[in-house]
Amino acid sequence: MSARDTVPTVVKLGGSCLDDLDGGWWDDLARHGRSHPLILVHGWSKPLKRLRPRYGEPSAILRDRYGNQSRWTTPEVIEDIKTVSAGLAEDVLGRLADRGITGERLVGSDGLVNAGEGERWWWREKELVELENLVGPITGVDPAPLKDLLPGHAHVVTPLARDAAGREVNTDADRAAAAIAAAVGATDLVLVTDVGHLLIDDRPVRRISAREAAAFRDGGAKGGMRKKLRAAGEALDGGVARVVIGSAAVTPLLAGRTGTLITAPPAPARPAGASA
Repeated sequence: MSARDTVPTVVKLGGSCLDDLDGGWWDDLARHGRSHPLILVHGWSKPLKRLRPRYGEPSAILRDRYGNQSRWTTPEVIEDIKTVSAGLAEDVLGRLADRGITGERLVGSDGLVNAGEGERWWWREKELVELENLVGPITGVDPAPLKDLLPGHAHVVTPLARDAAGREVNTDADRAAAAIAAAVGATDLVLVTDVGHLLIDDRPVRRISAREAAAFRDGGAKGGMRKKLRAAGEALDGGVARVVIGSAAVTPLLAGRTGTLITAPPAPARPAGASA
C-alpha cells in the first residue's frame, strides 16, 4: 500500500441532495473508497424539515448584524439534529456496506470538532436583539477519533461541535468538512450539492483559482454558495490541494470532467542555492 492510498478523501454530502443520489453515485463512491479512506460529512436540512415542518419557516433562520444567516439552534434543535443524523448515518453506512465498504459514525462533538463563542446579536422583527443561539465557529479539529483511516473503510461525521463551555453546538457542515480535510492532510475536498457548477454571471465556471473564488465570494456570491466558497478557501489555506463543487459522482468531479475545481496558488519558488 502506497502513502497515497492512505490519504483520505473528504466528501461533504449536502442535506438537500442526499435523496437524489442514485445507486450509480454510491457505486462510484465505493469504487473510489476501495483505494482511498473516506470521510463523509453530511448535512441535514431536508430531513430536519421533514421531522418538524416549522424548521422550514423563515422564523427558524436568524441573520446576524453582519448579514450572515444561521439556523436558530436551541437544545431541542440539537436533539432533533442528532435524531435525523442517526438515521442519515445508518442509511449511508448501509449503502456502503452493500458495496463492500465498512464504516462507522462519529459525532463531531465527541472530541473531533471544537467551536468558539458564537454571535449573540441577531435581527428579529427589524430589531437587533441578544439571543441565545447554540451555533459556534470552528476553532479546531482533533483527528485522533478518526481511527482506521484505511482504504475500504469510511467515517460518517455529523458536524456538531463542542464549545469551550462544554456545550454541544451547531456548526456549518461545509466549513466543518474543510477543517477536517485540513486536519487529516487530505489532498481533495469534494462538496456535493444540488448545483452542478459555480455560476458567475449565470455562466458555469469549470475551474477557478482560490484568489478568484475569494473575490467572487466577497463580491457576488450569495447564500449557500457563499458559505461553500468560504469553506473552500479555508480548506486550501489549510493545505488541501483542491476543492471541487458539483452535483455529480466523485470520480468525474475529481477528474475535472464536471463541477467547479478550485485550486490553491502554487508554492513560491525557492531561490537557487537556498537550503531547506
